[in-house]
Amino acid sequence: MTSTKINMNLFFTNNQLHLRMHFRFVFILFLGFLAFSCAESEIHLQLPEGYSFQNKAVVYLKLSKDLQNQNLRLMGKNTRGKFEIPYQIQGDSVYWILEAEPTVYSILKEAPTIDQEIKLREHKGQIEIYQNDTKIIGYQMAVKNPPDGVNPAYKRSGFLHPVNTPKGKRLTQIQPKDHYHHYGIWNPWTHTRFEGDTLDFWNLAKEEGTVRFAKLIKKESGAVFSSFKVLHEHVVLKNGTQKVALNETQEIKVVPIYQNQYLLDITIEYKCATDRPFTIIQYRYAGFGWRTTEEWDNQNSRVLSSEGKTRKNADGSTARWCIVDGKLDEGYGGAIMLSHPKNYNHPEPLRVWPENQYNRGDLFVNFATTKTTDWTLNPGKTYTLKYQLLVYDGKLEPEAAENQWDQFAHPIEIKIKP
Repeated sequence: MTSTKINMNLFFTNNQLHLRMHFRFVFILFLGFLAFSCAESEIHLQLPEGYSFQNKAVVYLKLSKDLQNQNLRLMGKNTRGKFEIPYQIQGDSVYWILEAEPTVYSILKEAPTIDQEIKLREHKGQIEIYQNDTKIIGYQMAVKNPPDGVNPAYKRSGFLHPVNTPKGKRLTQIQPKDHYHHYGIWNPWTHTRFEGDTLDFWNLAKEEGTVRFAKLIKKESGAVFSSFKVLHEHVVLKNGTQKVALNETQEIKVVPIYQNQYLLDITIEYKCATDRPFTIIQYRYAGFGWRTTEEWDNQNSRVLSSEGKTRKNADGSTARWCIVDGKLDEGYGGAIMLSHPKNYNHPEPLRVWPENQYNRGDLFVNFATTKTTDWTLNPGKTYTLKYQLLVYDGKLEPEAAENQWDQFAHPIEIKIKP
């Protein structure tokens, strides 16, 4: 039998912190396809040596042409018996959450009997995503004006807030009095050059530039994930006019894994909006930033990077991932920020506010892509940045972060066993 490659991207979480084993072995999965004659045939799939997982993972399988545009029923069978599995089709691929134990999977060519959609809705100028009827994500389409009496130049759209844990504990804040231009999780550029001018799209009070939501490109929700894609425009404010210098699309995908964990994937693509280049000039902060909840200070929160840096010394260091968590009401939670290895200037420099910020330790964390170098975006090309957040209630440790980054950075290739 000729070996045929099937590519499956795996997004792993880790409660027990033992995803990659120290010994090498072959872990076999079974995927049974029911033939059109209803005679079941079994195709054996084999993971690379050295991999095992004791937790769930999201996988996708590219469908053959004869299974595309069909009603499909995904079944699993393991030590707990036979069960139907919620799945989701996007393009020519089917997605589902792989069980943590060896399971025989079969796809039936018939309509599914269960529907367990993750909820996504538009409400009051936001796209909202719910997990178990708890709002976990809000994306702001409508312009958010600053409080009364504050410079209206601080208005903004196109950001994530709130970002909540699965229990609904808020991790973000917007428009704090110390920085009215801080908006949850957002990614403007601070020091740029366009058409001979030096422009700031971060510090809105300068009124040199801003970033705005332009349109919703697509959205979908199903049994495995909710996702949407939006267009942002980086607008130059000059002589009373507005000119779009840079187009940015963001594709955001939310994948609940456990009751206490979900994945937030953010893929950002940049294209010049004119025939002129757009240069991001080296500066100490800019790009993918997170202004954390006002609950956190230097006594009840934690910063820990992939290089072992903490709140005391993370600023200015580089990292593949960074744990940011702390006390939330009577509980605990946070997120692991992950940077993809194909991102520009990876491993990316960190901007982390010092422990004594405002004498109490208010927290801001930023993958500052251009903290140590310029980045010129040329017309006709597309530039991509990818980030992932593993959002959780409870507490996760460095081994969980390392395993999660490894799966984010190096998706596993599955092959049919000869």
